[in-house]
Amino acid sequence: MEDTDWGNQTTIMEFILLGFGDLPDLQILLFLLFLVIYTTTVAGNTLIVLLVVADQHLHTPMYFFLGNLSCLETCYTSTILPRMLASLLTGDKTISVSGCLTQLYFFGALASTECYLLAVMSYDRYLAICKPLHYSSLMNIRFCLQLAAGSWLNGCLAITIFILCVSQFIFCGPNEIDHFYCDPIPLIKLSCGDTRLIILVDFILACVFTLPPFLLTLMSYVCIIATILRIPSTTGRQKAFSTCSSHLIVVTIFYGTLMIVYMLPKVDTLRVLNKVLSLCYTVLTPLVNPLIYSLRNREVREALHKALSKYITFTKNIENPR
Repeated sequence: MEDTDWGNQTTIMEFILLGFGDLPDLQILLFLLFLVIYTTTVAGNTLIVLLVVADQHLHTPMYFFLGNLSCLETCYTSTILPRMLASLLTGDKTISVSGCLTQLYFFGALASTECYLLAVMSYDRYLAICKPLHYSSLMNIRFCLQLAAGSWLNGCLAITIFILCVSQFIFCGPNEIDHFYCDPIPLIKLSCGDTRLIILVDFILACVFTLPPFLLTLMSYVCIIATILRIPSTTGRQKAFSTCSSHLIVVTIFYGTLMIVYMLPKVDTLRVLNKVLSLCYTVLTPLVNPLIYSLRNREVREALHKALSKYITFTKNIENPR
């Protein structure tokens, strides 16, 4: 740490998340918009989880991981949107230091876990397309459980190390974070001391914990595309690609916006663009996941149709008992 005299500085006990405070006339409109998005996200992802659990035809590795992803997306968006909705409705933009670190922990853990789950799902599609004869023996129940558990544990481990380091800091002002959630980089900049070490730790953790799943996802799709291009018939290529197209769209949206946000220069002129793009991977991705998988996946559509048919039959029997 730098030799800085902190004796005359007041230790900050809470931060102010500026969010979209520069749009005062749109606060109610933004509240209604994000309320609809949050409700739709939770309902859609919960429906996917229920379908995967209830329908026997979806008891396969691909849908097991999809259920995990949908469960994660529900938790992921819940770390940010309820707090944002309360701020838009009441105008209270304050958050305690402990509350900020708690939000950062859960957001970081779930974001890291998503990187691993997306990698696991891409590896599952690689085995299904490139190693179809060995798929059943390799992707057994035990291995699926190990992959899912490993994804959650690695995601939690990465952010735990980072939070332990950040929690040692003293924050002495200013206390404004120009974002709608506790983003790590703006938070670190509010520390009184030398932040070079924690920025280095953040970079190392990102390389160790998030770069490998990204590279695995990338390599899996390189192999998948190469295998699909070698299929002689057009119908065969289309059928093979359809099994991974939904996942590829989700991966592209998630990693595409994430990389653009963290590669953008941190200048004031781009702060609005930074917030908008951050909404893509924090809010848009959890929203579109169930839509993409339900609209582009025949098995999910059939399971949804059967569930709706059973529900309609059940309600009719209640209304018109024999």
